[in-house]
Amino acid sequence: MSRPEAPRGTTVAFVLLQLAKACAVLAALLLAAIVAVTTASVVGRNTTGWTLVGDFEFTAAAAGAAIALCLPWCQWQRGHVIVDFFTHRAPAGVRRVLDRLGALALALLLGGLAWRSAVGGWRAWQSQNASMLLALPEWWVYAALVPGLALAALIALAQAAGVVPGAEDGDGTTAAAPQPAPGDAA
Repeated sequence: MSRPEAPRGTTVAFVLLQLAKACAVLAALLLAAIVAVTTASVVGRNTTGWTLVGDFEFTAAAAGAAIALCLPWCQWQRGHVIVDFFTHRAPAGVRRVLDRLGALALALLLGGLAWRSAVGGWRAWQSQNASMLLALPEWWVYAALVPGLALAALIALAQAAGVVPGAEDGDGTTAAAPQPAPGDAA
């Protein structure tokens, strides 16, 4: 399966793709930081008795943010698990409609999660809740979830609308794949 790229001349698709890539890079940096903190804490604890205070608080918050930041790239790549047991023999048009409906359902779900995370962050900010050991404001955790969830929702919505790659046409191309101009060599 080839990787879908942004169709030529589609600014929306290009912007969404670049944002998804940026989110994936940020997620990778967060995961690297988690590895560094965990390694330092475990090695310190087992060699010198020294440990990083609140390492698990940082790990939990950063892991949630990293997962949310991976979602836009995963959605762009159509990398979510799908169950096509009943539809794998359906005509390409039926599969395309079902793919778009699935993308729409996912857009609604991710949009709802982004909205509720934003509301939760606002309420945590109002109450000034903080973590136990590091005293990290709890709203930071909620705020870190919102961009990835919202961007993944936008990408899924754009895929449902056919603006960006998403629904298989049955011949290996996507609904938003660029079409050659008349006179172009195939």
